Amino acid sequence: MIYGVAILAACMFLGTTIGEIIGLLTGVNSDVGGVGFAMLLLLLVTNCKKITNLLPNGWEKGIQFWSAMFLPVIIALSASQNVYSALSGGVLALVAGLAVVAAAFLFLILLNTLAGKVEAKKNSKEAEQ
Repeated sequence: MIYGVAILAACMFLGTTIGEIIGLLTGVNSDVGGVGFAMLLLLLVTNCKKITNLLPNGWEKGIQFWSAMFLPVIIALSASQNVYSALSGGVLALVAGLAVVAAAFLFLILLNTLAGKVEAKKNSKEAEQ
């Protein structure tokens, strides 16, 4: 459990730092995507074989626990903050937010289509054997 907290805290710290730096560089003076960067770092760290080989057995349970308990709360808090900022930021912020959501939906459709083609090829190979 302690390893999960340590990894989560390190990823959250680095992600927030990256978000703050991007905010400063863009002139926003706020955290820009820090939670998202933290989640990406957490995924990279937990899936990196070099790092996972250094940790003792059982660290996965700590990561699973904290990802189930902590990350959804942080995401919900940052999402509500982002929506409030977008609504008070004007039309451009709303258009940019809607464009990102639309792009994500299109990307999911593309991934779903590709996964279906891969599954069809796999099933046809199994049928031939």
